Amino acid sequence: LILTAAPMKTGVMDIVGRGILRVTGTHPNRLLLVVMLASGGLGAFMSNTASTAFFIPIVMGIAQRAKVSPSKLLMPLAFSSILTSSVTLISTSTNLVVSGLMTKYNMAPMGMFELAPVGIPIAIVGVLYMFFIGRRMIPDRSKPGELIEEFGVRPYLTEVIILANSSLIGKTLEDSRFGRDMDLTVLRVMRGKSNYFLPGATTELQAHDVLLVEGKHEEILKIKDTTGLEIKADLKLSDPTLQSEDAALVEVILLQHSPLIGRTLKGYRFRERYGLQILGLNRHGQNVHRKISQIPLRMGDVLLVQGHKSNIAALSDDHTFRILGQLDEKRPNRRKAFLSVAIFVAAIAAATAKLTPLPVAVLMGAILVFLTKCITPDEAYREVEWKAIILVASMLGLGVAMDHTGTAKFLAAFLVKWAGQVSPMWLMAGFFVLTVFLTQPMSNQAAAVVILPVAVETALKLNLNPRAFAMTIAIAASCSYLTPLEPSCLMVYGPGRYKFGDFMKVGSILTVLILVIAIVLIPRYWPLQGM
Repeated sequence: LILTAAPMKTGVMDIVGRGILRVTGTHPNRLLLVVMLASGGLGAFMSNTASTAFFIPIVMGIAQRAKVSPSKLLMPLAFSSILTSSVTLISTSTNLVVSGLMTKYNMAPMGMFELAPVGIPIAIVGVLYMFFIGRRMIPDRSKPGELIEEFGVRPYLTEVIILANSSLIGKTLEDSRFGRDMDLTVLRVMRGKSNYFLPGATTELQAHDVLLVEGKHEEILKIKDTTGLEIKADLKLSDPTLQSEDAALVEVILLQHSPLIGRTLKGYRFRERYGLQILGLNRHGQNVHRKISQIPLRMGDVLLVQGHKSNIAALSDDHTFRILGQLDEKRPNRRKAFLSVAIFVAAIAAATAKLTPLPVAVLMGAILVFLTKCITPDEAYREVEWKAIILVASMLGLGVAMDHTGTAKFLAAFLVKWAGQVSPMWLMAGFFVLTVFLTQPMSNQAAAVVILPVAVETALKLNLNPRAFAMTIAIAASCSYLTPLEPSCLMVYGPGRYKFGDFMKVGSILTVLILVIAIVLIPRYWPLQGM
């Protein structure tokens, strides 16, 4: 969690977002494919919840610029991040839990890429399914950009000076790709003290030109990180009702582990805590403008927030909301973006090459990101999912209790008696389905902890390979596409304006495909009759 937080805090998210835009432009098919590949690639090395949260602001912004309905992108985003949960050991904490339980049954812990031979085909088939079939089954309940228009972030106006060392000098506006790369609109050009004109695509930029540009908060703030450009004056909101230099209006989405979930703004004393005003609430496409303070909040709720810029920045730091169109006065230290990624890759490589055990490798990596100041201890503390850790620890206790009291052996004996004549493949499929069923109301980790002892004991009683069953449980526990109760799905549920049945309709076929792939490939890599 700490290692994956460091790249996010050093601006890697922005670099990835710009890269996606350069590759896809506004072409819907290309956009969908690149978003899925990017979120899936990231999800292979960090939790799928973090991967989804990472891309939601990027996807919402891209949807607006490409005039594509967010609902067509957000579900594929969430599903693709989950699809790669079975590629590496660290893709999800569920794999780590299963690996830990395996050692209690005298099995070697799971290798870093041990699941990859099955996980990679699952990811490829899943992405192809979503691209060619699944996306056609996703209802379009919002017009392109509608959500953002209703809760639109007011654009900022500012003046940008082209410095003498700028690479833009001598280029036309079209050749400079100023609008495409920086997502800013050039409204006027001031050349000298009196020459003030409306630019065209062929306008050639010169040193010391002053450009009047319009754009979102974060895009304007990024000018400070661009060589050869500088902001001339403080930012001002173009909305006449919000002319204060320090005022801002932004959209925020309620995150998974927020203490506000289930509570009202009034009960939580939101205004007193943050000094911010809530102007509107959007829940699955339904706008609420009255008595917002008395409505219990849910994950995925989108709020329209107005207030002081420093208070909004503090709101983001509080890990309660993620800001869409983010305003962050403390800009990411991009000089350390490459360093944070290098430390992350080095830690994983060291564990993969077995130069050092995984716990030692990631601990060393975490210490290095602290020593190099890629992330502060306070930021790292906020990124750790303490609720998940406590839940996993508690469920491990339940697993131990099931083992010590003989519950696991009792259930295994019952299954052996009931399914003694059933093919091992069908038995493995049965455990897969049972695990998938339990992951809907329970957390993935909890479902794995409950089912794995029973599956292993059953395999041992039937003289089957318990490792094959453990891998089945690990893959099945991450197969959460039937309901929006998976955290990644919950995060897109509101902004995408989905209904509960949408996930069942799109996810049911995907679940069957994954089941078939798992049942066919698992015995090839972990023979059922081997011990």
